[in-house]
Amino acid sequence: MMKKRWYDKDATVSLAVSLMQNTSPQTQANCADLIISKAQDMGVSLEHGIVDAFGYVMLRWYDSDEKLATAFEYLKKSDDDLRKNIAIDIIEFLEKAETKNEVF
Repeated sequence: MMKKRWYDKDATVSLAVSLMQNTSPQTQANCADLIISKAQDMGVSLEHGIVDAFGYVMLRWYDSDEKLATAFEYLKKSDDDLRKNIAIDIIEFLEKAETKNEVF
């Protein structure tokens, strides 16, 4: 039996994560800012010291960057509807970046 990652439970969220993984580090950082801002605006909060918990061996692609790791923790803690809405915003953001062939 294959384990599913938390973001693979929703196809839209999975697509957003995949697109983020395949974009430039600067665009990833901008997406991270978008995730954090939208989650915080909707009342999502992280426990203090959550980033310190990443002192373990980093296994996920986004763990190597503190901002990305934090953004994904916000996304993970968001409820299903908010997580999907943020994913749609990320996809739209990345689509605009690709259309303009620019890094945002």
